[in-house]
Amino acid sequence: MDFRGLTVDDLSSVMELESSVFVSDAWSSESMRSEIESPNNFYLGLFEDGLIGYAGLSTIPGSFSSDIQTIAVSSAARGRGIGRALMQELLRKAKAQGSEQVLLEVRIDNEVAISLYASLGFERIDVRKRYYQPDNVDAVIMRLRITQPLVLGIESTCDETGVGIVRGNRLLANALHSSMDEHSKYGGVVPEVAARAHLEAIAPTLNKALAEAGVQMKDIDAIAVANGPGLAGALMVGIGAAKGLALANDKPIYAVNHLIGHVGADVLERGYVQLPTIALLVSGGHTSLLLVRDLLGDAVLLGETIDDAAGEAFDKVARVLGLPYPGGPQIDKLAATGDPKAIRFPRGLSLPKDMEKHRYDFSFSGLKTAVARYVEKAEADGETINPADVAASFREAVVDVLLTKALNACAEFGVDRLLLGGGVVANARLREVAQQRCEAAGIELRIPRFSLCTDNGAMIASLGAQLVMSGHAPSSLGFGAESTLEVTVVQSP
Repeated sequence: MDFRGLTVDDLSSVMELESSVFVSDAWSSESMRSEIESPNNFYLGLFEDGLIGYAGLSTIPGSFSSDIQTIAVSSAARGRGIGRALMQELLRKAKAQGSEQVLLEVRIDNEVAISLYASLGFERIDVRKRYYQPDNVDAVIMRLRITQPLVLGIESTCDETGVGIVRGNRLLANALHSSMDEHSKYGGVVPEVAARAHLEAIAPTLNKALAEAGVQMKDIDAIAVANGPGLAGALMVGIGAAKGLALANDKPIYAVNHLIGHVGADVLERGYVQLPTIALLVSGGHTSLLLVRDLLGDAVLLGETIDDAAGEAFDKVARVLGLPYPGGPQIDKLAATGDPKAIRFPRGLSLPKDMEKHRYDFSFSGLKTAVARYVEKAEADGETINPADVAASFREAVVDVLLTKALNACAEFGVDRLLLGGGVVANARLREVAQQRCEAAGIELRIPRFSLCTDNGAMIASLGAQLVMSGHAPSSLGFGAESTLEVTVVQSP
């Protein structure tokens, strides 16, 4: 016997079984097609020389609830536990999607089915009179409650100390401490300063998260921590804290990838990540373009920066224009009154000759240098520059490159969804143009709230919860900081 997800290619087999099992209650072919094609539904079939059973689950994003839509087993295959097996698979799916309850309706005269559901933990909660027509039979409504794992996540990859707590896909706390003010004295992130700041901030940030969630460490089911990529010294602080908490409280620990965490942050917005998706992650330390087909097992790095990340370029151009650190918000504010078409700055790795080797890679070093030379030349020639025009034109070049490559990836891989993450996503122009260009291309744009875009512990807790709910084994205590951790490694063993 073989379980697999159903598609519209299976429609004729499904309808043959539907009609033989339900007779007067059978759905129409059009209704079944709609059910199978719905992005919110999961239909599973069991095959043995043809389809012998199927079942459907519906989960509305953000509802924390799933519904069993239907279940059918051929008369010749009954008595072999196939109905139970189908139900168990759907319940595993519901749990993995973060559902906190599963609901179903069953004919009141179907005592075998009611007994099966009760044995799986369902309880009767209501009756719908004369629900099944034309037989005029009542429907019993049953519910199964699911207790999702309470997971604490720790983030310390760069200059922000984050501790988040989630229950399944539900966000309970997202405490954050930034050492940005300390780094502003030096015009950028200093690794040693970042590590020291994490040491000082980790305990109060942890306490703040626990208080915000209204829980204690003894209530936590598992601990997740980002072990890369990032600054080695900064990572060590978070990892040390996570291991200490795990040992002291006898909790399993999950070492997870910081970049995949950014993708998983969308789970906390809509209940689960709609996949596949192209993910554009843009921060001070990373500019990465990913194709994600499975959050926990199939993420492909399409391209990344080969020199400065976009956030670094903002900081360096801000310095050229005499603006304080961090440069992103300062450039954004100044550019608001400038003309984005005033100066045509270069778009790195966008020429035809770059496409073969660097189709989805990024380079902002040349752009940064072009801005510096433009300002230096104007000053040498005694000309007065318009800082707002320079800022707006620079910002436009960055936004253009980021979105052109991201939308090209959507087109090439046939993915009609784009997820943005990372601190640079706070840039007003990036969000505006992304919305415009995605609408024009028929692409769904996903941007989590800003507190979930920047580095934070909630996204790490969320990714850890996905691993727990999917039945992944914890990491050992032997893992360490991986400053260049590959994006294909979701969890370190």
